[in-house]
Amino acid sequence: MLWKGRRQSDNIEDVRGERGTGMPGGFGRGNGGLPMGRVTGGGGLSGIIILVILFFALRACGIDPLQILEEGGMSGGGGQVTQTGPRSNDEMTQFVATVLAETEDTWSGIFQAEGLKYQDPKLVLFSGQVASACGYASAAAGPFYCPGDRKVYLDTAFFNQLARKFGAAGDFAQAYVIAHEVGHHVQNLTGILPKFNQMRQRMSEAEANAMSVRVELQADCFAGIWGHYTDQKGLLEQGDVEEALNAARQIGDDTLQKRMQGYVVPESFNHGTSAQRQRWFATGFKSGKLSDCDTFNNPI
Repeated sequence: MLWKGRRQSDNIEDVRGERGTGMPGGFGRGNGGLPMGRVTGGGGLSGIIILVILFFALRACGIDPLQILEEGGMSGGGGQVTQTGPRSNDEMTQFVATVLAETEDTWSGIFQAEGLKYQDPKLVLFSGQVASACGYASAAAGPFYCPGDRKVYLDTAFFNQLARKFGAAGDFAQAYVIAHEVGHHVQNLTGILPKFNQMRQRMSEAEANAMSVRVELQADCFAGIWGHYTDQKGLLEQGDVEEALNAARQIGDDTLQKRMQGYVVPESFNHGTSAQRQRWFATGFKSGKLSDCDTFNNPI
């Protein structure tokens, strides 16, 4: 990915080196500590997708749904946060800030086309464990998005684990991870995550897992949409798409369970199989259309 020399986001909070307290919380236990994309916080299928339609329909009627959310509606929390501590300027930090900036540009353009203003998420760089509005989390659980504070949390040591332990190396594989988490932020802004979190309280574990898979696959598709527009800018290099697809394969629930325990338990899947994750990233990448990322009303 041709990322050097491009704009870097200011929405980075670097808390590496700060000591966390409390018990670390897992985001995606059962997947060998490498979920990539687990959302904390939690649908009916038609109810969730209707929220997306309603989101844009309200705007067409002159109502700003983002303003409603900001004033205490479904998304809950957010607002501007001052960067904590000095920001490191190492190459990995520069890369993360650049990819985040590219997601900001992409989603701002998509929202603007609908007459809306995209609200940038914050990205928190941490090491070891971190406190969020969703509780404490350890780095072993992988990157995650917290809808309560609208922040993506990332320990960049995850990228080393992704490459060395799971065979998913490459800068675009890393970019896919970030874009997936930002995809959850888009779901939060459009009301999908709040609806899921609300309805999950009344679901059995199996039902919640099944719905979680659809949520996660849509975030993969949204990451693909970002990849689509990044490719249109001429920023992708040969092999980049293959890096992302390989990462999607390596972190599929079935692949992780086979690696960790030698067998799979489909009813425990909460992110999707390798084939599903690859398919939905590829779907978003090919079309660049939100309408093609309806994982709730289509077979997955």
